[in-house]
Amino acid sequence: MKTSTIILLVILVLLIAALVALYFFGKRAQKRQEEQQAQIQASKQTISMLVIDKKRMKLKESGLPQMVIDQTPKLMRRTKLPIVKAKVGPKITVLIADEAVFDLIPVKKEIKAEVSGLYIVGVRGIRGSLETPQKKQGFWKRTMAKAQGMVKKNTEPEAPAKKGKKASK
Repeated sequence: MKTSTIILLVILVLLIAALVALYFFGKRAQKRQEEQQAQIQASKQTISMLVIDKKRMKLKESGLPQMVIDQTPKLMRRTKLPIVKAKVGPKITVLIADEAVFDLIPVKKEIKAEVSGLYIVGVRGIRGSLETPQKKQGFWKRTMAKAQGMVKKNTEPEAPAKKGKKASK
């Protein structure tokens, strides 16, 4: 056999082994996540709160208790988390919001939130429903929309000018 075919076979075997390993690690991670979600759902409570501020910030800058920061994995400490400052009863509390819920949380409004420890799982409006913010368009969609608008402007026939008046642009 040629050396090139041997090298290709070795690379193919390594890729297959990597895919099998990723499959089993992914399955194990999925089981862990399902267990954690079950625990969160079991311990959630509905609390009414006034949202003061919400930001994405690093864990160390968030104002969470030092014990919470110490318990998080080292890689997670550097990432930005959705942090919500809210007044729960007489206390101002710092909470971590779920990514799916963070955009729904209105600032300086009263809401009913489903909270599990320091983690906001769900949100409902007290007075009426919450407004879902418009999703930002990506760069390519914006440029395509602008291009479509330019094409429409160029293809539309201009209205004929009235007699006795100058056509203005």
